[in-house]
Amino acid sequence: MTFYKGFVNVIAMNKTNIALIGCGFLGQRHLKTLHALKNKANIVAICDHHLEHAKALHWQYHVPVVQDYREITEPLDAVSICTPTTTHFEIASYFLNKGINTFVEKPITFNLQEADELIRLAEQKNLKLQVGHVERFNSAFTAIEPIAQDPLFIECHRLNLFPNRSLDIGVVMDLMIHDIDIVLGLVKSPIKDIQAVGINVLTDKEDIANARLTFANGCVCNITASRISPEVTRKIRMFTKNAYISLDYAKQEASVYSKDERGIHKKSLPIEKEEPLKKELEHFLDCVREDKRPKVSGVEGRDALKVALEINQKIWEHRQSTL
Repeated sequence: MTFYKGFVNVIAMNKTNIALIGCGFLGQRHLKTLHALKNKANIVAICDHHLEHAKALHWQYHVPVVQDYREITEPLDAVSICTPTTTHFEIASYFLNKGINTFVEKPITFNLQEADELIRLAEQKNLKLQVGHVERFNSAFTAIEPIAQDPLFIECHRLNLFPNRSLDIGVVMDLMIHDIDIVLGLVKSPIKDIQAVGINVLTDKEDIANARLTFANGCVCNITASRISPEVTRKIRMFTKNAYISLDYAKQEASVYSKDERGIHKKSLPIEKEEPLKKELEHFLDCVREDKRPKVSGVEGRDALKVALEINQKIWEHRQSTL
């Protein structure tokens, strides 16, 4: 809606009515971030099957609480789903069928059939479906993305402390899938071969994993992920024809090494550090309000899931062959 005052247009921005489904560690971060985006988001309900846990958040944020997402009666434009992966399809399909734009944390679903159905529903009903691959919104990545063209070799390390959460999935679906999504977005070529190994240490799923992806265009990518590391590391390094690029997601820093007749030169890129989750959720709200395609739609989420599932299969095939 536009009001005219003299020669100045004043735009009254319609807020997006959004509900949060799942109030665990990540859900609470979403809630805090959406609350900070109150110029764009109106949080109308929060939902968690641990009702007492959700009630504590009600007193902090003064938002209605329900135990079952099907009990939400407030008018909704969108939802943010931060529940265990095995529940993503059930919850996301419910809201898409209701005509509600949907943000779902990564991985998009537990299997490809579920992902395909969510994509179909979103397309059929002309809704936004965005998947939470947050590193796409890291300021360091957006700084190097324009110059990281046609990489020849990529190396990723994503090491984390044991989380005591997200234990319904292994480290490939929990952590490595972030780098899988980044690599697929950079290389833009079909995968020709996948080799992978991994071991379970503290859970019955892989806690450490390494994958080597070979692409049809010749690019090779080596990805390592661990959720039992004594320290946190989130880095990616890549070689292009004319440069070596080093990026630290955690510090939001990036450097480019290039060569000329005088030798090798290092350039630290100027980066305005911002909270990636805030940029990600703001992007989703903007896509809903302005009818834009999300940067990481259901299609990109499915692509990353497909590779993650293939890596998992290779890991357990390798384990069986060595028993």
